[in-house]
Amino acid sequence: MELRTLRYFVAVAEELHFGRAAVRLHMSQPPLSRAIRALETELGATLFHRTSTGVTLTAAGSVLLDEARALLDRADRVRARVAAAAGAATLTVGILGDSADPDVVRLADAYRRRHPHAEVTIRETDLTDPTCGLHAGLVDVALTRGPFDPTGLTTHTLRADPVGALLRADDPLAGRASLSPAELADRRWFRFPEGTDPLWQAYWHGGEPRRGPVVRTVRECQQAVLWNGTVGMTLVGHVPAEGLAVVPLTGLPPSPVVLVWPRTDPNPLVRSFVRTAIAAYDAS
Repeated sequence: MELRTLRYFVAVAEELHFGRAAVRLHMSQPPLSRAIRALETELGATLFHRTSTGVTLTAAGSVLLDEARALLDRADRVRARVAAAAGAATLTVGILGDSADPDVVRLADAYRRRHPHAEVTIRETDLTDPTCGLHAGLVDVALTRGPFDPTGLTTHTLRADPVGALLRADDPLAGRASLSPAELADRRWFRFPEGTDPLWQAYWHGGEPRRGPVVRTVRECQQAVLWNGTVGMTLVGHVPAEGLAVVPLTGLPPSPVVLVWPRTDPNPLVRSFVRTAIAAYDAS
């Protein structure tokens, strides 16, 4: 049994409602229900009586609730004692600038519960540095997007998001249901400065060399389109600013959200961050 699964069980047992427990855990209900089913299968016992109005604990569930609370309390005390013995713990996390990923909230909550005494510093970077300072040794771990040069790094894909073309709302193509990169071949695109990671540039330029204004941030991308009528790539899920529109692009792979850390053996806080991040994104 994993401590994470026991925390899921305790939340459901205390709320006696899967929906409320999911909200409390900052996760969606289906993965929570699957985790509880898997726990019941592992233990060979039914833990909840499920009805249309909610759930109640079985006799086995009541026993597990007492034991789970004791185990989780013990685990928290172990972490606290180890943290106190180790002294002040710090972690620097790189995040791609202008990011508004809702899964980061779930990750922050989970990591703070696991390491309440750790000092976490966030270093935001612009779109010219997709490793968020890892190659330069400025951060311990990064939440970013690929692709980029992975030399010396370990990456784990957390999610992938579809991409679209960012256009002025009055652009003749803005009303289309979808577009292909070929239909934008003769347009000026916003582009990144010389020296930006080649793999990163190739992806966000639609696989072709581009001409157009140089940008460094998401806001500069939007302003380049608004003021110059250029085009470029963005995430379909991003709500465009006033005066702009997003049209899904076909024939391009989705943009991966990736967790990145040094390939050399990382410190324990990084290893814990990696495990916590994977669990947080899997729960969405």
